[in-house]
Amino acid sequence: MPANKKHLSTPWQRFAKITAGFIGGFLVTVTLHMALAIWINPENVIITSSFTGFMLWITLMIWAFVAENGWKIWGIFIALSVLFYALVYLGNTYVPLV
Repeated sequence: MPANKKHLSTPWQRFAKITAGFIGGFLVTVTLHMALAIWINPENVIITSSFTGFMLWITLMIWAFVAENGWKIWGIFIALSVLFYALVYLGNTYVPLV
């Protein structure tokens, strides 16, 4: 018995969800760990990112596939990546006065 058409997404929504899950989730994961490495001890972040990176990426991937609108998820992932990259930029340009 075929699936009910109202529960199926359009090809563009499917494309947006798949690319957001793989590419967008990876961008958020990488930029988050880069920001953590700037503000916390980089050696510890690199070691723990080998485990937490996969867990976060898979969580974001599932979230992208479950979401109703793939383009909205793309927007959220891009906004988070820009935010985390801004934290990296601010962390690199900070010069203490002392």
